[in-house]
Amino acid sequence: MNKVHFVGAGPGDKELITLKGYRHLQTADIVIYAGSLVNPELLTYCKPECEIHDSASMDLGQIIEVMERGLRENKKVVRLQTGDFSIYGSIREQAEELGKLGLQYDCTPGVSSFLGAASALGAEYTVPEVSQSVIITRAEGRTPVPSKESIRSYAQHQTSMVIFLSVQMIEKVVTELIEGGYRETTPIAIVYKATWPDEKILKGTLKDIVQKVKEDGITKTALILVGEFLGDTYNYSKLYDKDFSHEYRG
Repeated sequence: MNKVHFVGAGPGDKELITLKGYRHLQTADIVIYAGSLVNPELLTYCKPECEIHDSASMDLGQIIEVMERGLRENKKVVRLQTGDFSIYGSIREQAEELGKLGLQYDCTPGVSSFLGAASALGAEYTVPEVSQSVIITRAEGRTPVPSKESIRSYAQHQTSMVIFLSVQMIEKVVTELIEGGYRETTPIAIVYKATWPDEKILKGTLKDIVQKVKEDGITKTALILVGEFLGDTYNYSKLYDKDFSHEYRG
C-alpha cells in the first residue's frame, strides 16, 4: 500500500518548495492542503485530474478519512502543510491517527517561515559575539504553553527570538519581553506573509512597535523577530579571516 506523503510547502513563494516536494505534487492523485496558509499557486504543479481538498474547512477526522480512502484505493496522497511541518505543523496528531489505522507515512521537509522572514530582512540570526542561539516560540493563547516556556522566561537570555502565532497579542508580547529582560531599545521586526507577493515588513524597537502594528492593522499571518541580531552591532566571523585556516571553509 502507498504512504501518505507529508510535504512542507515552504513559506509562501511557490518556488521555495523543495525539488522533492515539487515532484510529489506533480505525481499526486490526492492533495490535502492547508488552504488558509499555503499559497494556492503551488497547486498548479499538480496534474489536472488531481483531487484537491482544502483542509481549512475540515476537522482531523475528515482529513484522516480522505487519506485512508486514498490509500485503500492505491492512490498517491500528499498532505501539503505550510512552511515546515515540524514547527507548529500539527503533524503528530495526524501521524498518530494514521498509526491507529495501520497506515504509513513519510515526510519531506520544507523551508520554514522563520527562515523566509530572515531572508526577507536580509538578516542572520547568529551573529558572532552578539547572538549564537535562536529561540522559536509563541505566546499563550487558546492552546496553553508550558509554564517553563513563557516568553518572559525566555527573554532573560536576550538572544535572537522568533515568535509565531502571536502578532494579534503584540502588546502582551512586548510587555513580556521587556519584563523578561530585553531593553526597550531592542530592535524588533514584524514580517507579514514572508516571501508572499504581498509581504510586508515593519521595523522598530520594543518601545514603538505596538503602535506601528496597530496603525498598520496586522492581526495574523505574521512573525515577530526580536533581538540585537537586527541591530547595528556585528562582528566578523573567523571563517574567512585571511589568518584563519579551516577545513570546512566553503
